[in-house]
Amino acid sequence: MTTLGTPLSPHSTKVMLLGAGELGKEVLIALQRLGVETIAVDRYDHAPGQQVAHHARTIAMSDPAQLQALIEAERPHLVVPEIEAIATPMLEQLEAQGVVRVIPTARAARLTMDREGIRRLAAETLGLPTSPYRFCDSLAELQAAIDAGIGYPCIVKPVMSSSGKGQSKIDGPDDVQKAWDTAMAGGRVSHGRVIVEGFIDFDYEITLLTVRARGGVGAASSNSSEGGQVETHFCDPIGHVQVSGDYVESWQPHPMHPAALEKARQIARAVTDNLGGQGIFGVELFVQGEQVWFSEVSPRPHDTGLVTLCTQHQSEFELHARAILGLPVDTSLRNPGASAVIYGGVEAAGIVFDGIDEALRVPDTDLRLFGKPESFAKRRMGVALARADDVDTARVNAKLAASKVKPRAV
Repeated sequence: MTTLGTPLSPHSTKVMLLGAGELGKEVLIALQRLGVETIAVDRYDHAPGQQVAHHARTIAMSDPAQLQALIEAERPHLVVPEIEAIATPMLEQLEAQGVVRVIPTARAARLTMDREGIRRLAAETLGLPTSPYRFCDSLAELQAAIDAGIGYPCIVKPVMSSSGKGQSKIDGPDDVQKAWDTAMAGGRVSHGRVIVEGFIDFDYEITLLTVRARGGVGAASSNSSEGGQVETHFCDPIGHVQVSGDYVESWQPHPMHPAALEKARQIARAVTDNLGGQGIFGVELFVQGEQVWFSEVSPRPHDTGLVTLCTQHQSEFELHARAILGLPVDTSLRNPGASAVIYGGVEAAGIVFDGIDEALRVPDTDLRLFGKPESFAKRRMGVALARADDVDTARVNAKLAASKVKPRAV
């Protein structure tokens, strides 16, 4: 039996999110609907999630001393990492001491905070199919790895970055220096180390949202359980378009050959079983016909999963909130739908948005404006959502609605 306390009381159930961007904001809202007391932590003031949480805290989350001091002062029941740039060794230490429970686990947070940990786990420990890859610490090592077998075209990414930052495709020798410079500029920490991946000529890529939770209702589960054991549940596949590694639109469900879907679920299950704990995982996969390759995994809601706000009975954020609290989940689809990103388009603080009424006149659409205090040309400031009887119609309407929203400086 799960018992939840009343917020701001001596018996409250307290959850701390490390990272309070647009995804964290939706998780915080889902937690508050269940009567949870929330603490939103970010590196800058007035982050989207801080605007809705019971408590807002601003620290450098990659600083072990600051992170330890905050967790020991607040004493949350759960700590939920929502970004990569966190002092995960400190989380492991605090978890081992019994100070706090980390979602899904402190080990999972450490392994997935950079591309090296999770790629080595998937390919070398679990033996899952991935693209060929090498890790490089210099421009010379990058060139040598390409020449030694990775070949052209290939993809270069910082070992740690978010939303595709620092990622680029190399088509030939003339692109290598630029790709290295882009990776150095786009990485969050661990500057000087990249992963270079051989290019897979895939038909499409998907996000398979995978939920580890205690029990479920109406869910596509990989196994049955009794007595509150952790089960694995899968949402319908999400298709998406990325530009320079950054998601710009997504849709659900994405059609797949049954054999490919089964392989995708097997890969997702193998990775998430190894990582353990409870919560939602965004597993990214490449698909060609019936073949499936593992790409990446995030132990938290995924940006492409914003589409679930209009497609599923429980969005990825509600699923995450329920799973980490030990509550039953329902991953079933309600209707097809799509999402399209709204970029800032301008470099300014405190922007305004024109065209909201025109956007919402597009049939069966909705908007989420994230409330980020500062806009950049390519910063994700909002998303348009559209539901429809089929994915194609939803994609057209989501992109149309997004195009009507005009951010501007004042």
